[in-house]
Amino acid sequence: MRSCVTFSRVFMLGLGTAGLLASAPAHSGTWAEDCAGLPAKLAQLAHVTSTQAELVKEGALTVGGQPVAEHCRVTGKMHERTSPVDGKAYAIGFEMRLPANWNGRFLHQGNGGIDGVVQPALGGLGGGPLTHALYQGFVVLSSDAGHSGANPAFGVDPQARLDYGYQAVGKLTPMAKAVIATAYGKGPDKSYFAGCSNGGRHAMVAATRYFADYDGILAGAPGYNLPRAATANLAGARLYQSVATREVKNHMDLATALTDAERQLVANQVVEKCDALDGAKDGMVQDVAACQKVFSLKKDVPTCTAERDGSCLTPKQKDVLTQIFAGPKTRKGALIYASFPYDAGFGGGKSGVPSGGSPVGSGVAFWEFFASTNLDSGATGIIFKVPPESPENFKGVDFALNTDVDALYQSMYASNEVYKESAMSFMTPPNPTDMKQLRAKGGKIMVYHGVSDSIFSIHDTEAWFKGVQKNTGKNFAKLYPIPAMGHCSGGPATDQFDMLTPLVKWVEEGVEPQAIVASARGAGNAGGVNAELPATWAADRTRPLCPFPQVARYKGAGDIEKAESFVCK
Repeated sequence: MRSCVTFSRVFMLGLGTAGLLASAPAHSGTWAEDCAGLPAKLAQLAHVTSTQAELVKEGALTVGGQPVAEHCRVTGKMHERTSPVDGKAYAIGFEMRLPANWNGRFLHQGNGGIDGVVQPALGGLGGGPLTHALYQGFVVLSSDAGHSGANPAFGVDPQARLDYGYQAVGKLTPMAKAVIATAYGKGPDKSYFAGCSNGGRHAMVAATRYFADYDGILAGAPGYNLPRAATANLAGARLYQSVATREVKNHMDLATALTDAERQLVANQVVEKCDALDGAKDGMVQDVAACQKVFSLKKDVPTCTAERDGSCLTPKQKDVLTQIFAGPKTRKGALIYASFPYDAGFGGGKSGVPSGGSPVGSGVAFWEFFASTNLDSGATGIIFKVPPESPENFKGVDFALNTDVDALYQSMYASNEVYKESAMSFMTPPNPTDMKQLRAKGGKIMVYHGVSDSIFSIHDTEAWFKGVQKNTGKNFAKLYPIPAMGHCSGGPATDQFDMLTPLVKWVEEGVEPQAIVASARGAGNAGGVNAELPATWAADRTRPLCPFPQVARYKGAGDIEKAESFVCK
């Protein structure tokens, strides 16, 4: 059993963020005194400023209904500066949570979106997690990736682009390890990185650029091709616009291109055609690859012969949806990003227009119809484009629906004397399928991805995994597709799981993970209820998540609600 280290046992003084540490006299005091004294000691760390510390008592936080043990919350900034390009102040903001009874492990938590917000450093992954890294005794680090505010305007500053893309990761972990050594008198025994979405991209960056800093990597829905995915989403918006039926605030409401009822119709037909391919009629499509061979949007979804009423799709709608699922292309026929599979989770989420407001959405509906105009437009126009658009005059909707997509595609690869790295250089891991250095040091990587993810394609991640097996080898990387799960969580899926524990056992004990049991989040779930679950499911339905390319198949007997009635093969 791993011994715990008590915070007040001894202190070390960090002399920089490169891991150069010198011993300091042993200190004995109360936990509260040790926590309160940390900022004065951390002030001597290079590039670290404005640190504060507070004691968080046991039970002030809960996870899965269980109290989180006492810990010290440290906040601060690194590399404060004023941009010579836009004149604005920048820094890498961070939060660390250091448990009183430390298990010797460190986890760098990657966050999502365009960052800009220091999320609580808890280290929770999976839908409605019942546990997280802090609860288990890890020290956890979170950051804003080098800019303040979830606004793409930071893309005007070249250094902020680089920090967001990869450099913040490289600066933060050495600093965090210095903080740990200062607090506990020793550095971490093992170090991990975990995140989903853009946090999953950061995890891929950590595995390739900073492999020496980590022993285990957990990447969810890794958008390692984020510039291409965002550009493809804008191309998809143009296609949806061509069949949208309602105008809102001088632009088409994209959600009217395919209503919630019509999306659910497609999902229902996928289930009808493919449900039994895994041996069980249970409302779940486990054999997604086989489903793509037998499901036909053209044949299996009714074609409207009259007005649209949610029971059919028009020929034009089918044409648009076919192009989007196949992956939008440039005018010369180049695939902008990747194709997507037809899956049971396509009907997830809700769309609508509040009275007097702009279109909104949740789940799959958000990523299909609203992310392009509300997120991807700013990312492609200001963060990824060379030169960037002016934030002051930027209108996301207009940019998304009117800007030439081919020009944007080319801009992802552009650079100049001010913006010396292209988006595809600073955002994507270098040679993402070459992880020989991580493997050589004994590192492991586990990846999970919702099959119904509408922004980052499981097909892209599967291609990465096949490339890793070819270029790097086997038995150090695992991929777990999660049928019907949306982006990082949700959908009619068993989306509640713990992949950190098996990753730790793999890294530290050599126990290679196989199937991982995941649960649905029905009524009464301690981690939160998933509103997208079908009413016919048991509230606590479980399924094995199988390592790719295996599929969960019904054994032919046993309770259909239980994971033990299925086998991965």
